[in-house]
Amino acid sequence: MQQAPHIRKSLLQWFQEEARDLPWRKSQDPYHIWLSEILLQQTRVDQGLPYYERFLVALPTLPALAAASEDEVLKLWEGLGYYTRARNLHKAARQVMEQHHGSLPESAEILQLLPGVGRYTAGAIASIAFNERVPVVDGNVKRVLPRLFNIAMPIGESATEKKLWAIADALVPESAPGDFNQSMMELGARICTPRKPDCDSCPVFSE
Repeated sequence: MQQAPHIRKSLLQWFQEEARDLPWRKSQDPYHIWLSEILLQQTRVDQGLPYYERFLVALPTLPALAAASEDEVLKLWEGLGYYTRARNLHKAARQVMEQHHGSLPESAEILQLLPGVGRYTAGAIASIAFNERVPVVDGNVKRVLPRLFNIAMPIGESATEKKLWAIADALVPESAPGDFNQSMMELGARICTPRKPDCDSCPVFSE
């Protein structure tokens, strides 16, 4: 993939300079990163921020989450919707305590065995928290990759999904995979938007 070195360099430099100042990006605690990924699955960043902060005040560690009652967890989640996320987060914390000695697994493959953790979420946690070289393909990346590589295949079809995951995997660098994955998602959220993408500001094409 000839474009890969340029894409990596451009996005990593842009992310280092322009990334949004978000609290979970200041933490290396896998629990914080996991919580942020679950919160943001179906929630805007600005909406999820106060919930993230409130959740960590009440349940600052994974053992604290595992020891909490389901009612307490759901109360902290109240108003955010999609309550299955909260229930699975709670179940997963108890599973981690029982099966992994209270520490989140470091590989995406094992993380996917936890309730509520699919391929994308596992890749995000593993790459950001544990520096594992694995790809992520969320809604933003599904929009960015077809535009970068001029892919006209219909989004949502299994063949398209397979191709996008393969491209994402080929792009992820050995060094700073978490930063690179976040840069792809950040690009989709801020510049390569669904409507009226700001192509003139795209770090990949602006050089």
